[in-house]
Amino acid sequence: MDKITVKGGVPLHGTIEIGGAKNAALPLMAACLLTDDDVELYNVPFLTDITTMANLLVSFGVDLSMNGTSREQCLTGRSLVLNAGNITDTTAHYDIVRKMRASILVLAPLLVRKGQTKVSLPGGCAIGARPVNLHLKVLEEMGAEIRLEEGYVHAAIPEGGLRGAEINFPIVSVGATETALMATVLSNGTSIIKNAACEPEVTDLANLLVAMGADISGIGTTELTINGVKKLRGTKYKVIGDRIEAGTYAIAAAITGGEIELVGIDKNIMGSTFDYLRKAGVIIEEKGDSVIAKSGGKINPLNISTAPYPDFATDMQAQFMALMCLADGESVIAENIFENRFMHVPELQRMGANITINGNKAIIKGIKQFNRAEVMATDLRASVSMVLAALAADGETIIRRVYHIDRGYERVEEKLAACGALIVRSRAQKNY
Repeated sequence: MDKITVKGGVPLHGTIEIGGAKNAALPLMAACLLTDDDVELYNVPFLTDITTMANLLVSFGVDLSMNGTSREQCLTGRSLVLNAGNITDTTAHYDIVRKMRASILVLAPLLVRKGQTKVSLPGGCAIGARPVNLHLKVLEEMGAEIRLEEGYVHAAIPEGGLRGAEINFPIVSVGATETALMATVLSNGTSIIKNAACEPEVTDLANLLVAMGADISGIGTTELTINGVKKLRGTKYKVIGDRIEAGTYAIAAAITGGEIELVGIDKNIMGSTFDYLRKAGVIIEEKGDSVIAKSGGKINPLNISTAPYPDFATDMQAQFMALMCLADGESVIAENIFENRFMHVPELQRMGANITINGNKAIIKGIKQFNRAEVMATDLRASVSMVLAALAADGETIIRRVYHIDRGYERVEEKLAACGALIVRSRAQKNY
């Protein structure tokens, strides 16, 4: 198991290329199951979650390659060619699905394509309850027969296929909206999705499906109308840049008193992230096709509440908390999406942070500097908040269980080191 060691106190300066968005690439990969033609995806990040989804698709019989070369070259080359023309198995087994929550995204396309499927209930980060009931509700409202047995979702389409439906989500759900999109594009009739998630990653999936021949209107809004079509075709499509990675490295610049140019991110998909960074005193400047993030000196305290896009993203909460630990004053962060997403707090406290938890709120009183310490990553975004704090600490910090980072950040230590960070990855002994 790897660990990351960081010697803090070095202002970061340089350029970081932002990779493709993991949370966009995963549903795009699942969507390949909806056609028997080639789907070629560009700007795919090389992450463990991407590898997990690739392995899951291959287990169904999907052919995965890059211009005819090996899967390994395909993944590192950032371009995937997926062909689901010969699906040989419709069971998503526990051994693969347990590794990643997004595995549930194969449920709808497998069901639509083959008429029945069996998908293990998924795993992933332990940041709180993320039930699949909304995914199942979509399929049931469209006429699918669903039952849960021994940890698996068994789904089947009755004679006549899935029918169009009006789907009104009681809460905003990114994953369930993506399931609804993939279920409705080949259904009989017209479907309307109300209270749909409008995150850029959902928009990216809708745009891919349109490129494949789907009839979708209202893209980017909370109400989507889908007229079912008979067949989808293959296409070539570029994954959007990762807005969470961009926000994370912008904080790396601010928390170290440095300046980083972020290349490959569309500022228009950043939601409120840049707005909150500006409120915190971070200087955000546009430079052609890139964005420059640099420290403004003093870090201002903030009151933040996580909410669906375009409001403040829950996936940026831990990173902003690390920044607010060094603010000049008291900040409050309310976590409204997941009930167990403050697991990074004890680790930040080990580094000297002054944080008090009151229900779903974290009250952060600013300190002058983080202390060096040994800490442990607990989930994907919590793990990178440890890295950010370590970059601003007074000595050497060791971060363990960094496999969480590899699920969402490609070559994090290399990108930071290229900007001057004293950061190395090494093999850790299991002595904790």
